[in-house]
Amino acid sequence: MNTGKVKFFNESKGFGFIIDNESSKEYFVHVTGLIDEIREDDEVTFDLKEGRKGLNAVNVKVV
Repeated sequence: MNTGKVKFFNESKGFGFIIDNESSKEYFVHVTGLIDEIREDDEVTFDLKEGRKGLNAVNVKVV
């Protein structure tokens, strides 16, 4: 389980990006990968899953 911060999330389009706390890498997140609703600057935990364009954040929960 990774921890990070929501950099950006567009509710109307259903996607955004999370910055990993340890590696500082950015991961794409889609609304289908959310457990909780997220907003910009939320602290979250997440798993990574291979997507069409690289790793995506899934099972995203607000801490």
